[in-house]
Amino acid sequence: MTLAFEINCHFEDGTGCGFPGPTLYSFLFDPIFGDADSNLYFNKTMLLALLGSIVIVGFFWAAFRKPKVVPGKLQMVAEAGYDFVRRGIVYETLGKKEGEKYVPFMVATFFFVWMMNLWSIIPLAQFPVTAVIAYPAGLALVIYVMWMSVTFKRHGFVGGFKNITGYDKTLGAVLPMVMIIEFFSNVLVRPFTHAVRLFANMFAGHTLLLLFTIASWYLLNGIGIAYAGVSFVMVIVMTAFELFIQAVQAYVFVLLACSFLQGALAEHH
Repeated sequence: MTLAFEINCHFEDGTGCGFPGPTLYSFLFDPIFGDADSNLYFNKTMLLALLGSIVIVGFFWAAFRKPKVVPGKLQMVAEAGYDFVRRGIVYETLGKKEGEKYVPFMVATFFFVWMMNLWSIIPLAQFPVTAVIAYPAGLALVIYVMWMSVTFKRHGFVGGFKNITGYDKTLGAVLPMVMIIEFFSNVLVRPFTHAVRLFANMFAGHTLLLLFTIASWYLLNGIGIAYAGVSFVMVIVMTAFELFIQAVQAYVFVLLACSFLQGALAEHH
């Protein structure tokens, strides 16, 4: 990579001169194998998603394959994580009676999302899988289908329609307008925002890490070394902040999923 003191320009001008800031291509990867033109290929993000799944399954298998009454360190960590999602998210949102059967799915979703986020700060990987919109959208679609299925299974077709449209006859003349707004909000906007919230946060975080990392190297010259030092400190700060955001986004994603199910299970009045 070109350093600042080696060139006469300091901003990217399309000719390769200047600071090579992050672009859309920072989120695109060539196929490891397969043909990108035919959309039948396997690339880095797919590999990280697969490895992440293996890591999660392997961790919980190792922790619980021989469970003990007095847990060892690994089992204790796994139990703490499982119990956090079960009690701190599912039970708090859905209650123990309704929520128990959804605990395994929510635990799996939480740790999967968290692991996909964590790849951002793991050496060699250094990319959050959820910064590619297809992955949050796929997860949001699974939860959307579950939410709709539970809604109509619990309330029937008419009751389910009333549930997702916010039907309340006491609203009087404004009821049709409220039903239209609620329908579009629940059926279209809610799953969209569910996916985009996770995607946008991880996309922005990865962009900032790229920006400060590239700048730290680019500014390594003369008086610019001082700026490079500041930029490198920001890399450390942003990495620590990303650790926090990665966990928070996994928490929020599952919390919203539980809140959707809560609405689906609630009795309509």
